Amino acid sequence: MTAVPTVQQRLQRIEDRQAIEDLAVRYGLAVDDHDLAGLSALFAEHGSLRQESGVSKGQGVAAVAAYFEERFRVLGPTNHFVHGHVVDFEGDNRATGVVASHAEVFKDGAPMLTAMRYYDTYCKVEGRWVFEERVQSYMYFVDVRDYADVLGSALRVRSGDGYKPADWPRTS
Repeated sequence: MTAVPTVQQRLQRIEDRQAIEDLAVRYGLAVDDHDLAGLSALFAEHGSLRQESGVSKGQGVAAVAAYFEERFRVLGPTNHFVHGHVVDFEGDNRATGVVASHAEVFKDGAPMLTAMRYYDTYCKVEGRWVFEERVQSYMYFVDVRDYADVLGSALRVRSGDGYKPADWPRTS
C-alpha cells in the first residue's frame, strides 16, 4: 500500500512544478534578451544542450554558454513562446519534461519561424531547478517566405541553402 502524500509534500510538488515551468520560460526570455549570464544560471554545471538529430551545442555549462555567445553574434531578434509543458517527477530532485513551443527568429538575414519541442531532464541543485539536459526537436524551422510551400513537405528544417528532414512528426 502506497502512503498518501502529506499536504506539505503535495505543496512542495506544486512549487517544484511551477519552478520547472518558469525555467522553460526563463530560457526563452534569456535567449531573446541575449542574456548569457541568465542562460548559464539555468543549466547544471554538467548540463547539456543538443538537437534531436545528435548535433551537440554544448556539454557543461561553460560550453553551453560558449555556444550561445557565438550564436548571439549572428542571431538577430528572437521571440520565444511556451505553449504547454508536461512534467514527470522522478523523485524529489529529478524530473523530465516536454515543452511545446515556437519562436520567431531573424537568422542568416532571413525572417524564420520554428515549431519546437524541448525534451528536458531537470535536476534540483542547492534547492533550485536547472536543466540537466535540453534536447531541441523541430517540426519546422523555415524562412517565413517558404512556409506555405515547405510545411507539407518532410523537408522542413532549413539548413544552409536547403531544407533537411524534420524531427517530427515522422513521415514515411
